[in-house]
Amino acid sequence: MIFIFLVLLLAVSIYLYNLPVFGGHFSGKRLVRMKLSPNYMDGVFQNLSDTPSLAEGFTMRKVLWEFLTDKTENKKPKHPLSSQKTDLKDRPETENFLVWMGHSSYYFQLGGKRFLVDPVFSGNASPIPGTTKAFAGSDIYSAGDFPEIDFLIISHDHYDHLDYKTIMLLKPKIDHIICGLGVGSHFEKWGFDEDQITELDWYDESEIAKEFKITSTPARHFSGRRFRRNNTLWSSYVLETQEQKIFLGGDSGYDYHFKEIGKKFGPFDWAILENGQYNEKWRYIHTLPEEFVKAAEDLNVRNVLPVHSGKFSLAQHAWNEPLQKVTENSRGKNFRIATPMIGEKVNLNDDSQNFSEWWNA
Repeated sequence: MIFIFLVLLLAVSIYLYNLPVFGGHFSGKRLVRMKLSPNYMDGVFQNLSDTPSLAEGFTMRKVLWEFLTDKTENKKPKHPLSSQKTDLKDRPETENFLVWMGHSSYYFQLGGKRFLVDPVFSGNASPIPGTTKAFAGSDIYSAGDFPEIDFLIISHDHYDHLDYKTIMLLKPKIDHIICGLGVGSHFEKWGFDEDQITELDWYDESEIAKEFKITSTPARHFSGRRFRRNNTLWSSYVLETQEQKIFLGGDSGYDYHFKEIGKKFGPFDWAILENGQYNEKWRYIHTLPEEFVKAAEDLNVRNVLPVHSGKFSLAQHAWNEPLQKVTENSRGKNFRIATPMIGEKVNLNDDSQNFSEWWNA
């Protein structure tokens, strides 16, 4: 009887392990290139600095217990969020603008090209349906709302940044994908052609179109879609055009790489930086509110869009605390904070555009 149970358990595990939502496997020339990366050691990718999963003084057992007994006030909004849904299909290609779609998903047009970053529009940020639901009013975009996408950019392969359902619905519209080493295996598993995918190591650069250059830059985070961490590379990116220079931050704890990127590529017109789902327990892999300003100053940036908040509750803080704190901490600094509502159009050529404190409404 025990033997039959173990066989059944093994069969179920193999079935679940190979579900498409979990993505691809690493082999052949992709695996060879991953192993040749200076950021790949002992079978996994590494951060520039030593990066423990939990800060000193915390244990996984304690963190799990606090998660199960969490009573954080205002962790989810009590009413549907305010939004302004911009019609993306109706905008001229020549218009330079950005639309934030909650959490780390955003669409922007620049120099006649269309970009989409870390799209999650399935209403869920987990492989288990219904476990990490989007806030009411935050999930206003779907695959049908998008025009053709010239470049899909993926910062890393966590489920709140790379959503299988969303990608499959967007698939007919996606021309080319830019991602970190190993992440392309997921897209090939999902039926994309090899020549649609550009995988970059840190400081690799690619001229993706005439007068459009993108460079993968370091972040301090981790990756993984199954049970093993760090088997694909997490990244930030520098996008350079004739008109703008933009830093696409992805997820990252604070570290010296922000200053290095600022010295090497700055000054920046825009930086998109994470400011939510933080906690002192995992300060090494997510930026704390007081570190957000330091990161922006290190990058030498003129305008900053805070993301990684406003859609999913993944940490023990009030849902609107990230935007409150980043607004307060950035007053009087030498950069401007842009805090649009979900769906509100941000003019990338206008440094004077004002935004309401909609999270206090």
